[in-house]
Amino acid sequence: MSPVRAKRASRHSARAKPTKKSSFSSVHFHSDRQDWSTPQELFDRLNDEFDLIWDVCATTQNAKLPLYWTPEIDGLSADWRGKQVFCNPPYSQTAQWVEKCATSGAEVCVLLIPARTDTTYFHQHIYNNPRAEIRFIKGCLKFGDAQNSAPFPSMLVIFRNEQS
Repeated sequence: MSPVRAKRASRHSARAKPTKKSSFSSVHFHSDRQDWSTPQELFDRLNDEFDLIWDVCATTQNAKLPLYWTPEIDGLSADWRGKQVFCNPPYSQTAQWVEKCATSGAEVCVLLIPARTDTTYFHQHIYNNPRAEIRFIKGCLKFGDAQNSAPFPSMLVIFRNEQS
């Protein structure tokens, strides 16, 4: 090996090697908190467009509408037929809420979720669903009282069950 190559090789081998597995995914894609409030400006625009009546996945602290269901009431088990609903679910239960939104029979259901197009629920209930309209949100949202924006992009899925 030439002296130049030997020097380069030793320089590269002297780089510090990580001693533990990166915690990127646990820090950036997980939160113990499941009740992040929807940004008010975004909600106001959606409410102006859809005249929403029920917040189907809320707490007393983060409800966006006067009529709302809390975890104790269990919006997943409630009857949404004919209602105009908004849903910003706990992201640890996204799949269950997406299925409910897609099959609920709500007149209109506006769903705010992470833009994860690689998931089974996206392909089973959203993609190619003729009743679903997908709106990708530019940038990352800042939820509730968080100091920083979410580390993931979000999307709105609007399910319509309007009678013809």
